[in-house]
Amino acid sequence: MKLTFLGTGTSQGVPVIGCQCEVCLSEDRHDKRLRTSAMVEVDGVRIIIDAGPDFRQQMLREGVRHIDAILLTHEHKDHTGGIDDVRAFNFVDYPIIHTTHIYANKVTADSVVKAFDYAFAKDKYRGVPVIELHTIDEQQPFSVNGIEITPIVGHHSSRFRSVGYRIGTFAYLTDFSSIDDTEVIKLEGVKTLVVNALRWTKHDSHFSVDEAVALIERVRPDEAYITHVAHEIGLHAEAEQRLPAGVKLAYDELTIEINEK
Repeated sequence: MKLTFLGTGTSQGVPVIGCQCEVCLSEDRHDKRLRTSAMVEVDGVRIIIDAGPDFRQQMLREGVRHIDAILLTHEHKDHTGGIDDVRAFNFVDYPIIHTTHIYANKVTADSVVKAFDYAFAKDKYRGVPVIELHTIDEQQPFSVNGIEITPIVGHHSSRFRSVGYRIGTFAYLTDFSSIDDTEVIKLEGVKTLVVNALRWTKHDSHFSVDEAVALIERVRPDEAYITHVAHEIGLHAEAEQRLPAGVKLAYDELTIEINEK
């Protein structure tokens, strides 16, 4: 299994428009973060987790011509705003048309239909995205082209939920601020864990670094990566030095091979 971090930044990305902090002015490529997204490739199946406003740029950068599915974690625009750009995959081999399969919980699926209503209209105009939207049961595993995926549910805040995903020994959790014990149990045996941490100090709708590390210590994976970070995390080179052994600060374009056994 191969994991590519397409983006590792928070909703505004890094650098933030107009910001003059040392992180936003940094020339280090590790400090330049698109909106959080990931690509998982396993047994010839390519799965994208979240398609935010930078989706087009991420796909072009990685040279992607085909995807098998998009998994959405939740309805916020930094995770769904790029869905219109699946049109490129629909028509890349025209006149053959490839349907894009998108998986999401009911709240997120309803939000996608509302935001991109023209893609689901009965009388579609030419060139709209061709999407098959699959509403998942958060408490049941599902399959994408033979790859079993287990949803992991977390609290984004008191108002919102976010769905992480486990594929084999790998799990990806973003936009969590807390997680129930019943969901932590589903992470047993995970060897590679990706989890969000916005900054060092506490936040209402995201883990802090300490909270993310506490979850990592409960799960005890072989390796863990922090994603969905804000410029408040500090310079990448300095922030990573503050993390405990076995925990790394992810960055855009980082690719890792995951042992599936």
